[in-house]
Amino acid sequence: MAGYGGDMQWCFSQVKGAIDDDVAEADIISTVEFNHTGELLATGDKGGRVVIFQQEEENKNQLQFRSEYNVYSTFQSHEPEFDYLKSLEIEEKINKIRWLPQKNAAQFLLSTNDKTIKLWKISERDKRPEGYNLKEEDGRYKDPNSITSLRVPVLMPMDLMVEASPRRVFANAHTYHINSISVNSDNETYLSADDLRINLWHLEITDRSFSILSYLWALISVQPPIKLKLDSIRIWILHAAPHPNHSKHLWVLTGCPSDIVDIKPANMEELTEVITAAEFHPHQCNTFVYSSSKGTIRLCDMRISALCDRHSKLFEEPEDPSNRSFFSEIISSISDVKFSHNGRYMMTRDYLSVKIWDLNMENRPVETYQVHEYLRSKLCSLYENDCIFDKFECCWNGNDSVVMTGSYNNFFRMFDRGQRRDVTLEASRENSKPMQVLKPRKVCAGGKRKKDEISVDSLDFNKKILHTAWHPQDNIIAVATTNNLYIFQDKVN
Repeated sequence: MAGYGGDMQWCFSQVKGAIDDDVAEADIISTVEFNHTGELLATGDKGGRVVIFQQEEENKNQLQFRSEYNVYSTFQSHEPEFDYLKSLEIEEKINKIRWLPQKNAAQFLLSTNDKTIKLWKISERDKRPEGYNLKEEDGRYKDPNSITSLRVPVLMPMDLMVEASPRRVFANAHTYHINSISVNSDNETYLSADDLRINLWHLEITDRSFSILSYLWALISVQPPIKLKLDSIRIWILHAAPHPNHSKHLWVLTGCPSDIVDIKPANMEELTEVITAAEFHPHQCNTFVYSSSKGTIRLCDMRISALCDRHSKLFEEPEDPSNRSFFSEIISSISDVKFSHNGRYMMTRDYLSVKIWDLNMENRPVETYQVHEYLRSKLCSLYENDCIFDKFECCWNGNDSVVMTGSYNNFFRMFDRGQRRDVTLEASRENSKPMQVLKPRKVCAGGKRKKDEISVDSLDFNKKILHTAWHPQDNIIAVATTNNLYIFQDKVN
């Protein structure tokens, strides 16, 4: 698969959403996520809605039209709530969406707002039962005395209906706002992270989260359910099956909700950092990372300890004294962390840059890409208008050769790791003709501005791309600009 490198050009494919300049707050897109095959693309918004787009089947093999996505299902995932004990409003805004690998005809995804995570089942229905014995076709029940013969109900064709039904609701485990969810490679558990804690959940258990007490790596043979006594506390072994990637292991559930990471100090006045993002390793079910507002990334191994407050590795780059300023701590806060598909690297995004880390080297990143270094001189004004606190996400392409992230003025950036090339592109309705090639954009930081450059003083900071996603197999990308979703693909000659 190609990346940006070489002579690749990107073309406009589609734009979703209203054109109005007056954008309703509820329509602002807050997350974008492809499923594992790229056939489905989900978006969540501040109104608590999830919209799923499906890649058109007839266009998949036509390279120039393969990125055609149309609405597949729309449903209300979360509603606004009110915590009466804390006198706190809970927004319906969707913070994250994560797809589960498909195991049958239905699709499953996790969606979360600030407090509650929900597991949704997305299924199709194109047949309906007819010919009941005890009720009419309109649903009214018959008089049993009027039934003189029995008939066998049959399934009749009907128009395709896509249903979204909530299968599980995981609530009441987070005191602070949830910023991340990540599905484990065992496809049975997932983690959720807020500012101070990370919880581990089993997809089948909703009323408590996990503490990993032990992994038993010996070749054992146990059939659940088994009750054990440990220090006079009764515990239950929930799962004892071999995982394809690992030896046999045991998940052990304590009798009360708990967390695998807790950085909350005894005295909140001593709080110096918060958790900003967390993610499971794509292949090792015992490994996860979480990032902090201090610019550090901690890698934890759940085989070592039940409570992963003590990390296995700490990734941190020493600060350049020449760049030290009042804003240093703010702009060093990591807003997103993503493992590469092969699990060898991880990518982090802070306010001004994207960094690639080798999991075997903790003292500095192996690659650093400046996203909008020209804004360093504007940090004071960005602090005053609160833009300095924007949380930009980042993503890998399918073979980890290119990374992408967003910027201001509806710009988004791509960095080719192999050829050390980068490009700035713009998501704009002015460039929204079918298959129109996107022209690279350049920002002039100072001095004399060239004809095709845009001055840093004329950038619109209200137009920003915070959420991006890359198709796992093809060169198809999705970027969210306020209430619009733009889909681009590489030009096919």
